Amino acid sequence: MTERFNCFYCRENLQGKKHAKKDDKPVCVRCFDKLCADTCAECRKPISADAKELTHKNRHWHEGCFRCAKCYKPLANEPFAAKDDGKIMCGKCGDRDGSPRCQGCYKVITPGSKNVEYKHKVWHEECFICFECKQPIHTQSFLTKGDEMYCTACHEKKFAKHCARCKEVSIMYSQINFEPWHSECFVCNTCKKPLAGARFTAHEDQFYCVNCYKADVAKKCSGCQNPITGFGRGTNVVNYEDKTWHEYCFNCKKCSLSIAHKRFVINGNDIYCPDCAKKL
Repeated sequence: MTERFNCFYCRENLQGKKHAKKDDKPVCVRCFDKLCADTCAECRKPISADAKELTHKNRHWHEGCFRCAKCYKPLANEPFAAKDDGKIMCGKCGDRDGSPRCQGCYKVITPGSKNVEYKHKVWHEECFICFECKQPIHTQSFLTKGDEMYCTACHEKKFAKHCARCKEVSIMYSQINFEPWHSECFVCNTCKKPLAGARFTAHEDQFYCVNCYKADVAKKCSGCQNPITGFGRGTNVVNYEDKTWHEYCFNCKKCSLSIAHKRFVINGNDIYCPDCAKKL
């Protein structure tokens, strides 16, 4: 008696019928397509028992789907290269895909061709151009603004700051209003002493060193008659009508107590607290 030859899944008799094998077990075509077929890595459809299947590193393709990811050349009977991202390529496209691409024209930079590399990006030499004038930079100096490259002349014309005094291109900034100055132009309005790195102050859009400001510009305290500079201990002041005092000089003429931020009485050129004023 002939031994029965059945499908592993549905137990259909396979004697004389077309069938496939899965893990050395006989499977009818219907069960194979439904339960065992591998999925094509290209079209994502099952690879039926009737189709020719190609396998590479645990991935599967229909014969017609096994083609170059770049030029779509069929590779079933051709040499091919498998990239780290899973793409399959013919030898020609695989060589090109391994070469860097120009950031200007996005074409492959072939080995041996002249190119420019900057911050891990590469350009054909003729594609590395100034964003403003569109001329190749070649081996000249260049400057950047955001992601754009500029030749020195265009960058200066478009972005450079100009000295507030001589109007030429400047690279140094004052500490008052952040206008740009050349260090040799940033000087005291009176004595012409350079102010870069020194203490200075401004008055009516002019800059002065501390000594010239004290001598020529600063108001005099109505109490001690010394200049009120705004530096150090003289930062806080008291103003009344056309007179000004250091806060620490604004004291009662008689009892010498401070009357800053308090009520006071003026008698001639002197100031008094209310209690002392009553005794005058």
